[in-house]
Amino acid sequence: MSENLDLVCSIYTDWERGDYSRADWAHPEIEYVVVDGPAPGHWTGLASMAAAWREILRFVERGARAEAEEYQELDAERVLVLVHNSGRAKVSGVEVEAMRGGANLFHIRHGTVNKLFAYFDRDCALADLGLKE
Repeated sequence: MSENLDLVCSIYTDWERGDYSRADWAHPEIEYVVVDGPAPGHWTGLASMAAAWREILRFVERGARAEAEEYQELDAERVLVLVHNSGRAKVSGVEVEAMRGGANLFHIRHGTVNKLFAYFDRDCALADLGLKE
């Protein structure tokens, strides 16, 4: 397993438990992009990324998790993770299983993630990358 893949797997070890507090994996000026979904946007820096995550998580009760289904090393700097997101909506109490089938694209340089692209729609990610599921 490559160092980049090890890094991404270690991130998901926390995320699969619903722990999003660790950020030592991210470059201080990380570019964070939510490409699609309910709140697309673009942020730069750890504080901005954390604020964006808090905004997304405020709609989900405790129990928000991101479970890796498959890891794909695309090249020396990019790791694609096909992911299943889950949680319970705060307002309605409905299980948020509609978020199944997302993807995250990590750009890694010198041992830290300098770009993270989050997709709620896996097909959109695969299309953007010229890949087929």
